[in-house]
Amino acid sequence: MFSRLALFLLLGLLAGCGSLPRPFEGNPGATALRLAQPPPARLAVPAPGTAFLTDAASDSLARNLAAALVDQEVPAVADAPGRTDWRLIITAETRGETIVPGYTVQDPAGVDQGATEGLPISAASWAAAAPATLKQAAADAAPRVASLLTHIEAARRQSDPNSLVNRPARVAFTGVTGAPGDGNQSLTRQIRDQLSKLGQVLQDTDQGADFTLVGEVKTAPIAGGQMRVEIQWLVKDARGAEAGRVVQLNEVPRGTLDGYWGDIALVVAQEAAGGVRDVIVNQGGAKR
Repeated sequence: MFSRLALFLLLGLLAGCGSLPRPFEGNPGATALRLAQPPPARLAVPAPGTAFLTDAASDSLARNLAAALVDQEVPAVADAPGRTDWRLIITAETRGETIVPGYTVQDPAGVDQGATEGLPISAASWAAAAPATLKQAAADAAPRVASLLTHIEAARRQSDPNSLVNRPARVAFTGVTGAPGDGNQSLTRQIRDQLSKLGQVLQDTDQGADFTLVGEVKTAPIAGGQMRVEIQWLVKDARGAEAGRVVQLNEVPRGTLDGYWGDIALVVAQEAAGGVRDVIVNQGGAKR
């Protein structure tokens, strides 16, 4: 009789566990993920000197192309290249009755890294250099150049054995602070486990680390017997600059988190780990 009653009570407890509130599941918050990128290298677009255009038309083409590249989220400027600038060299080639614009990307040392071509334009239209013609040529070239830059960067990372494309990121993480109950310990344990499953290497010191992860919990009482919980996961690069952050916001009944976090910590970590991994990938880390 005792054993049957004990089994019944155990099954009842297990069933009750399945209905525990999991406030962060599937809902990391309205500001769940904000990725911040460091300023990329500038791409200088000087006016072409060998494109069969007048000086004024060459300047106009460079300005139009730089503006079109900015629309493609490439930090381009129509200017002579500085010492640390990448540069886009514009040329033109005669093919029959047409002119084919060419675009070569060079690194700051002036070494060619890749090239692409624009659509052929009638020689007469190119020579006339009407504003609409130059603007259309720039609009056609911008996505081609942006794609070329992406391939150049991917090739550079793949060829570097120390690149995070070729190895997992090392992440310094000392724990979570600010949580009520056993939240600091539970969240620390769970985020370590979840990030390790995603291929990140967690370490206790910042020596040799590619990134540092800081976890912070803030709570505040609000109306209706509720409590607002904000969990921030801040990712810093090796220089200490912010690389990005994941922010989780939710409201729970007051006192819910004053004891054991249990499954709530697991769900928080599962939701946050993917965002933290995305920040690292966005900074050049490998997605494994």
